[in-house]
Amino acid sequence: MARVMIVENAEFMRMAIRDTLFKHGHEVVAEVADEDEAIERYMEIKPDLVLMDIMTPDNVPDDINWKSLLNKFLIIDQEAKMAMFSSLGQQVLITESLKIGAMGFMVNPLEPGMLNVIRIIAEPN
Repeated sequence: MARVMIVENAEFMRMAIRDTLFKHGHEVVAEVADEDEAIERYMEIKPDLVLMDIMTPDNVPDDINWKSLLNKFLIIDQEAKMAMFSSLGQQVLITESLKIGAMGFMVNPLEPGMLNVIRIIAEPN
């Protein structure tokens, strides 16, 4: 099963995602809410997959910018496996995250498709 790091500013969402992953046999190796901690923890842990929330201008805290962070992950590790999620499901965000280098996108991280995205991207063949 996959070793997953969750990047999400809302604690209740991190908890819900973590619980879902645990129920399906995945290991959550880190949960972070800010950009600096995300990079630091990634370098320490090297998870199989990073699940990261796409935050839009109305709800972006000052300490996180999803485009910048996605780019940073891919600069420090070109092999980083990233999957984005958003409750918005806006096509432009999906397209933009995939152009930057995300390997998958979920409209809602708790949808049944989340486990398929994780299986396809992160689990060894």
